[in-house]
Amino acid sequence: MKIKLTDCLRPLMLGAVLLGTAAQAQVQTLDKVVAIVDNDVVMQSQLDQRVHEVQQTIAKRGAGVPPAGVLEQQVLERLIVENLQLQIGDRSGIRITDEELNQAIGTIAQRNNMSVEQFRAALARDGLSYDDAREQVRREMIISRVRQRRVAERIQVTEQEVKNFLASDMGKMQLSEEFHLANILIPTPESASSDAIQSAARQAQDVYQQLKQGADFGQLAIARSASETALEGGDMGWRKAAQLPPPFDRQLSLMSPGDFTEPMRTPGGFIIVKLLEKRGGGTQVRDEVHVRHILIKPSEIRSEAETQRLAERLYDRITSGEDFAELAKSFSEDPGSALNGGDLNWIDPNALVPEFRQVMAETPQGQLSKPFKSPYGWHVLEVLGRRATDSTSQAREQQAMTVLRNRKYDEELQTWLRQIRDEAYVEIKLPGVDQAQQ
Repeated sequence: MKIKLTDCLRPLMLGAVLLGTAAQAQVQTLDKVVAIVDNDVVMQSQLDQRVHEVQQTIAKRGAGVPPAGVLEQQVLERLIVENLQLQIGDRSGIRITDEELNQAIGTIAQRNNMSVEQFRAALARDGLSYDDAREQVRREMIISRVRQRRVAERIQVTEQEVKNFLASDMGKMQLSEEFHLANILIPTPESASSDAIQSAARQAQDVYQQLKQGADFGQLAIARSASETALEGGDMGWRKAAQLPPPFDRQLSLMSPGDFTEPMRTPGGFIIVKLLEKRGGGTQVRDEVHVRHILIKPSEIRSEAETQRLAERLYDRITSGEDFAELAKSFSEDPGSALNGGDLNWIDPNALVPEFRQVMAETPQGQLSKPFKSPYGWHVLEVLGRRATDSTSQAREQQAMTVLRNRKYDEELQTWLRQIRDEAYVEIKLPGVDQAQQ
């Protein structure tokens, strides 16, 4: 199987693909700086590699490749902006551990239905370096985290915006329940006589009785229905509740998958509708856990091993009778919960990282977990309670919040990227680029 790295990863960020020893010697003699970007530079070899990547991508799409000079300027601008984001990540202390990188590579391989070894072999067959692929993923992860920190904090969605969205026709459409439907239509002419209408009604009733006796809906649709979807067994696909005329919207909300309606009169005739599946909308029950924890983070002055030992000492002190909340206030490095004695209050497990969620699920109520590691550091947690809550309204508000935030994100991202580009010191040394545009 031939795999295209660009199908599962974004284009290469910075750095040329490693070449052979002889080729490296040649590149070193020809390489030069094409742009100074704040405290870093973009090299000609980096630009050449990215241009080559873009040209290959465009060619595979069958589109015309723009002139080399135009493409070079566009690619250089992209490299400059990416370089700025990587520098922000470095100054912010964003680091990607080998463990996180391995997990990301494993996820990419899994999405391509491969093991990591198979993925590595596929890259080699395409002439791509596994080490370069790892570096590419690492840089992508850094940029993603930088954007989440810098752009996400700029986005604000007010309660009033959420309320307005939920009350709008667009909001109702996007968040309404969806139904997968099939139908059987017994038609009546536009100017049907009462006899013709009664005849159609009897036919519809006959079909309905056969369905009640166990007849196959799809086969009856093919044999008896005049609907345009008859040959597909009457399958209408998915429909939003807000798209359905009364009384279908209300009636379907009360039905279970597999149920079908009695024949109902419509302008086109008598219709029987079957509910195949439904999703969204309705009552949503969410499991919540009341949990508190102490977080200890490794740092430049505290190694990973020392961090683990401190977490273990705190665990021993709690099991010996010391107060969890007081120790959390003194030692926990989670700014959101430390002052509350480590209390995270009632929380949806799905909002937590997998490592924390798993340990929390395995810890009985009223008991303390042993120290464990997550991407944030070392934790000790205690489960204080568990409950199931009706979160329908909260879920709808959260859906609305997500829709509105996503709407704003792309616009805000472009504004932020333009801002960091305008505020940076950039000196382009590529011949042919208009220096006034720098």
